[in-house]
Formats: sequence, C-alpha cells, structure tokens
Amino acid sequence: MATILRPLSYQYQWLYDGISRLSALAVGGEKRFHHLPLQNLTITDETRVLDLCCGSGQATRFLVDYSQNVTGLDVSLVSLQRAKRNVPQAEYVEGFAEDMPFRDNLFDVVHTSVAMHEMPPAILQQILKEVYRVLKPGGVFALVDFHKPTNLLFWPGVALFLWLFETQTAWQLLETDLVGLLKETGFEVCNYALYAGGSLQVIQVKK
Repeated sequence: MATILRPLSYQYQWLYDGISRLSALAVGGEKRFHHLPLQNLTITDETRVLDLCCGSGQATRFLVDYSQNVTGLDVSLVSLQRAKRNVPQAEYVEGFAEDMPFRDNLFDVVHTSVAMHEMPPAILQQILKEVYRVLKPGGVFALVDFHKPTNLLFWPGVALFLWLFETQTAWQLLETDLVGLLKETGFEVCNYALYAGGSLQVIQVKK
C-alpha cells in the first residue's frame, strides 16, 4: 500500500520533480543520473529511441539531446500532456508497456528510468517480452532502477523513500534478479553496474 505522499507526488509536478532531483544527488545530480543508462551507447540523430514509461518527460529531455527520433510511451494521459509541454521535440504515444502499440523490430534503443519497480512480477515479465519484441535485432534495452543496497549505510534512506512514496512492487523488485529475468527473455547482457551504495542498478542488454 502506498502512503498519501505517493498520489501527492504525482498530482503536483513540482513535488515529483523535487523528489527526483533530491534522490539523484546520490549519483551526482539529475543530469548524471539520467545519463547513466546511456553510457557507451552509440546514439545518432537517426537512432530510433523509445522512452518507455516516460512519465512527464524527466528522462526524455535528455534523450532528445542524443536523437531527433525519440518516442515516449506512457499509460497516463495526464503525464503525456505534461511531457508534450516539457519536451515538445519528442513524439508521444498512450499505451500499456506490457502491450505496446508498436510493430516488431522497430526501435534501436529502448530506455526506461525507475519505472520497472512499479510493475507486479507477472506484468514485469510481460514488459520485458514486449521490449524484446519491439527492439531491432542488435538493439539495446537500457534501464536504471532500484536495487537492494550492498552498503548498509544506504539502507535507511532507501527504506524511507520506499515507505513514503512507493508500493509493494518496489520492495519486490529489490528481491528480484532483474538481470536473470532479462537473460531468460533472450537478452544478452552488455553492461551491469551498481551505484549509490548498490541501491541503484544500471543495466544494458542487447537483443
């Protein structure tokens, strides 16, 4: 069950953005946080990029610096309307991550930022299958999300954040071998790294 702070953070954009910026300080700030999943990727103006679960465009605004062919997908029409105002350079599509309205083998890169922890395990597995489907052969799925801290000093901060703003699915992700699920889906792991005392995982996998 989520606390009252979760719906408030989505209702008020300034609150959500403030929480995001504060959390990103653990890795050196918001800009560095959003660039972590994109490290060492070759992205040109023509690279077809999908920002999966794009929300209000927090990460999309960094993706459009790399490519002029960015599409944001989200199930929330309100979030997409905000994203269009915040990052008009991208295109936006309303839809479910587990049932994307895209043809097979369409994107060169699929990116998602701290969104998979909101998915129940069965939905998460379906999303990974959908990502695999819409990626071109050789395409890359790049993501950043929560991870069980390896440094005990980071546990209090992570636990407090999850208790205040997240649901049970976030705690479930901490116990999930996300890399293992990606391998089971058919992906090949390219890069895997932990940050912020192990509380964040950055994964790049190839189809």
